[in-house]
This record gives sequence, structure tokens and C-alpha cells, in this order.
Amino acid sequence: MPELPEVETTRRGLLPHSLHQSIIDIVIRNPRLRWPVPGNLAELTRNQTITGLSRRGKYLLMHLDSGTIIIHLGMSGSLRILDSGTPAGVHDHIDIVLNSGLCIRLRDPRRFGAVLWSEGDPYKHPLLASLGVEPLSDDFNGDILYRKSRGRSSAIKSLIMDSHMIVGVGNIYANEALFQAGIHPELAAGKISRPRYARLALAIRDTLNKAIIAGGSSLRDFVGSDGNAGYFQQQYFVYSRSGMPCRNCDQPIKQLRQNQRTTFYCPLCQKK
Repeated sequence: MPELPEVETTRRGLLPHSLHQSIIDIVIRNPRLRWPVPGNLAELTRNQTITGLSRRGKYLLMHLDSGTIIIHLGMSGSLRILDSGTPAGVHDHIDIVLNSGLCIRLRDPRRFGAVLWSEGDPYKHPLLASLGVEPLSDDFNGDILYRKSRGRSSAIKSLIMDSHMIVGVGNIYANEALFQAGIHPELAAGKISRPRYARLALAIRDTLNKAIIAGGSSLRDFVGSDGNAGYFQQQYFVYSRSGMPCRNCDQPIKQLRQNQRTTFYCPLCQKK
């Protein structure tokens, strides 16, 4: 599933090809995504200029003159920059056709993605209004994590994956950040000290930035806007390495289940 690094990689790849371009058409081949694509989206956006491309959590926001196209890649979606005449495949559901002769094409085999329209402030849209702090923003630090965690008995991994607390820290990056910070994933969030949260905040930011530089993690269907796969999975310390030696101490990596997700950790390097 595309997470924050994959969405940010996509945003950066699209930006030089889309900023200040005009939309001349939107071709909707299949409107039945996670939520129905507005049938009048082409009419709403035609001849409008793309004035910006931003990200909120895992949502990509395409800012136009009179509103915003909100895009989510779902479980298997990707956005590609292609020549507008490129034949569409069976899973190519939407083309945003630009006046440059290129198009931004949504490919989504599982159809769990979304393409929606918002007028006014897009950050007040119901899907975005309750999202937590951005982990790559200046507002994110250990003090925020410490304050949000007080009185919480839930596991720290659950807290940092809660999008109402922090956005975009999916399962892969939660595993890797907790390892880097030396924190056991089952440790109760309310029992972690302020200094340990300072280390965790730095680890989350560092893990996400490294993943963005690597183009994200290519699991299943994700590729970037240029069609190339990310390679952050080659740098994993714990994720999907159960039974393999820890890169720090040589102890076998262990795994457990938390909230229907697999957790990987080193029993020696990560302390409760």
C-alpha cells in the first residue's frame, strides 16, 4: 500500500510536469473507485491551471483556480506521467490531460483509490480535517509525541500508526523507526519518557526521509510517476526479516501480530 514516502515521491515526480499546466480534459473510464468519481469532474476542471501540488498525509492535493482535486492511491494505485495518446490498460481508470500533450494517469488494479473534488479550503474536507501532525513538518517533535501519549496504555506502534495522531507512518516505517529508536513495539505509549520520544521523533523523520530519497518501497504494485520502482526495501533493518540476523547485534529478528498487522523487531536492540 502506498504510504507517505510513496505519495511524496509521486508528488515530487509529478510537480515539474504539472505545475502551471492547464487541464484540457479529464477522461474517466471507470468512476467506481473507493468513492464514486464526480461525473462532472471534467466540466469543473477544464481549462483551469494547476497552481500547486501538495500532500496531506497519504492524500495528494492538486490545487486549481477554483478548487482542489483530492487523490488517494488506495492499496495499489499509482500516478504516471505519459503522453496523452498512450493506449490505456484495463486498470487505467482516469487521465488528467494537460495542455502540454502529457497526461497524469491513475492506474489502480484494486480500485481502493479515490479522485474527489473540493471547493473552498481542502484541508477542511471530511477526509482531511481530523488528520494528525505531519511527521516531516517543523511542528513535529518528541514533545508532541510525549504529550499525546500521556495516559495511554496502547502499544507505541499503534500510537504512531494512528493517523489522528501522526499521518503517514504506515506499518513498514513504524517497524523501522521503532528499531532505529531502540523501542520495543509493544511498550505502552504512556510509559515512554520524553528523551526516548525525542529519539523516536528523529527516527520517524529520518526513516521517512530516507525512504523518499530511495523512491519509496516497492511492494506489490507501487511505482513512481516515472514508472520506476522504489528500492527502500533494500535498506530494511527489521521489516520482513523474521529469523534473519539483526544488522546491529546478530540476534534473530522476531515477529508478532498487532492490530492485524505483522510487527518485526529485534529482542535485544529494542527495549521495553
